[in-house]
Amino acid sequence: MSTLQTGLKGKVALITGSTSGIGLATAHVLAEQGCHIVLHGLMAQDEGQTLAAEFATQYQIKTFFSNADLRDASCIHAFMDSAMSALGSIDILVNNAGIQHTQDVAHFPVEKWNDIIAINLSSAFHTIQKVVPAMTEKKWGRIINIASVHGLVASANKAAYCAAKHGIIGLTKVVAIECAEQGITVNAICPGWVDTPLIGKQIDSIASDKNLSYEDAKYQLVTAKQPLPEMLAPRQIGEFVLFLCGGAARGITGAALPMDGAWTAQ
Repeated sequence: MSTLQTGLKGKVALITGSTSGIGLATAHVLAEQGCHIVLHGLMAQDEGQTLAAEFATQYQIKTFFSNADLRDASCIHAFMDSAMSALGSIDILVNNAGIQHTQDVAHFPVEKWNDIIAINLSSAFHTIQKVVPAMTEKKWGRIINIASVHGLVASANKAAYCAAKHGIIGLTKVVAIECAEQGITVNAICPGWVDTPLIGKQIDSIASDKNLSYEDAKYQLVTAKQPLPEMLAPRQIGEFVLFLCGGAARGITGAALPMDGAWTAQ
């Protein structure tokens, strides 16, 4: 449990894509501080409600779950209206949901492009638009967008992902400027390699193809782009989110903050 004292008890935090990975870790970190949690993710409604109930019991907080389709603006609006009706206005918004597809631009499927832009970028516009009025009224709010090192640099075969993540950084800067006098900070976190099950499969594939141990394959994958030869744990990103929600980070807004092991220092 984090020892950082943030004064967040009773705040309502909404994290998209929070049934696994970075989002789930962030939800746990904020729940430990006494935040009420709105969970969202690609999980059956009964499974999501079970997860929400587990959070409520473990942390003695209020919770809400939705599996709303973030490709659909009307679904996002309905989801957020329901969440705010259940728990009150959103104090902390973490736009974390994201999908990926890799292919060269000449053959990139249009439907994949549209889905990635919708989920990784447009959904954040819709969630931000819904929370800013109440945050402005309260004169307090924290908006944290989980971007990527690919919001700062590019890699081949990631046209949609890079476009969306560069876009989320632009959106972050604009909203930060607009909300600067309203007690609302708006920042983007730009992780490099993060240790997730999806990456584990990629490492297994490299190990098999090149007849390497898992650790050697992991080292080869990470250091091809990132000088620091280790991946972030999802919880480390959650801890950074927590810091950005606290008073010590009040002067940080409109920033794209790398957690990339010196990837972009090169």
